[in-house]
Amino acid sequence: MRMHNDRSDETRFVEMVFPEQANHYGTLFGGTALSLMGKAAFVAASRRARRTVVMATSDKVAFHMPVAVGQLVELAAHVSRVGRTSMTVEVAVTVETLTTGDARPVRDGRRRRERQAGTCRSRIPRNEGSVNS
Repeated sequence: MRMHNDRSDETRFVEMVFPEQANHYGTLFGGTALSLMGKAAFVAASRRARRTVVMATSDKVAFHMPVAVGQLVELAAHVSRVGRTSMTVEVAVTVETLTTGDARPVRDGRRRRERQAGTCRSRIPRNEGSVNS
């Protein structure tokens, strides 16, 4: 898995889909896609908080198209809301066919929430110019 960070407030992962990640139809397992989304959300939240975070909840996710073996999955995660003890991380998933360069969004359902572990008295640090709660 390759990770790069084009902007300080965005985390991106790119993963090629291999046969061991696919179901009997030759498409990416939904659970694997959710796992990749969780990893991207975790890194974005951890970079923002600079503390230990855990996933508290995940909003509805609807996959609009299958992702075939051999295609690339790109995940872009960013923190969209920061509260006192929680934050919201949005994850966009795009599929790309390497041979054509065709790229399309794969999923709908915007938010994955990450919460700092610990007591409610703990505070998530706010950066200058950060997203307000």
